[in-house]
Amino acid sequence: MPMQADAPVIIGGENLIDSIAESSGTTADGFFHNLGGSPYNVAVALGRQGVMTQYVSPISTDDFGGRLAAHLTAQGVTLTGPRLDAPTSRAIVTLKDGIPHYRFLRDGTAERMITAPMLQAAIPANARHFHIGSLALAGGADADVWEAAFIAAAGAGICTSLDPNVRPSLIDDPDSYRARITRLLGHATVVKLSDEDLDWLYPGMAQEAAIATMRSQTKAALVALTKGPDGAEAWTAQHHVRVANPAFSGLIDTIGAGDTFMATLIAGLAANDQLGKDAIIALGEDALAALIKRGIYAACLNCTKEGCNPPSATELAEALKNERI
Repeated sequence: MPMQADAPVIIGGENLIDSIAESSGTTADGFFHNLGGSPYNVAVALGRQGVMTQYVSPISTDDFGGRLAAHLTAQGVTLTGPRLDAPTSRAIVTLKDGIPHYRFLRDGTAERMITAPMLQAAIPANARHFHIGSLALAGGADADVWEAAFIAAAGAGICTSLDPNVRPSLIDDPDSYRARITRLLGHATVVKLSDEDLDWLYPGMAQEAAIATMRSQTKAALVALTKGPDGAEAWTAQHHVRVANPAFSGLIDTIGAGDTFMATLIAGLAANDQLGKDAIIALGEDALAALIKRGIYAACLNCTKEGCNPPSATELAEALKNERI
């Protein structure tokens, strides 16, 4: 499918409030309330990098939903999903050494009320790319809707990306969930996952064996594996690259780091009109390494701020130019 300059990137999946426990108890209810949800964070990061982005999930009309919607709009993201009179999903977050641990409250919430007709109305015919992942795929009728939409988008020739971003506490049937991810892998153009995701999806397997198994299950042109402090790796049909993290201090937390990396991959490919299987396969080794390096720098910049706070295109360009965070 030829790319169009005005063709948007479509983001689907959960939006929620990260209620982060505040040890000092200085807030009224003992929490700081940050805007979040993995696909929501991807949309924010894309908007900040100047990518034409549309967010297609329902958002609540409650106060939290108002904040979520206003923030996306402020980043230049277009909201094409409906506003619904149901509560906003929440994640109760505790931090241990800067690493977030989550408990989710999502029953009966607005973002889970997605339907096939809603998506048909929200996704434009000229969509350039479709991204999905995380809680939206954990289970239930909404997960079935997202899976069907993803497969349909791939069938229509739209570039697709998948980030499982596994949340084991929400998965009641691990075998069914793993089967869903395997089905989606067969329709993804780009796959991004963390080493923790890989360990959970392929239990008992060494990392090298797990990634080989996963790659055998997907037709993706690009597979990227993030490894926290150890940087990231990426594979295409022709190349395999390893890229280390830059040296930096001032780590605040890692909330949204993987989402920022994912968005930056999409933005980097979009900037060079490479959102398509053939264009990705044609990437040279240096171009692939540069793409992954850009994602790593963006993720590290995000980690120097509280919560998910992705860099702007200007901030990212400056960090890459100076090769420091």
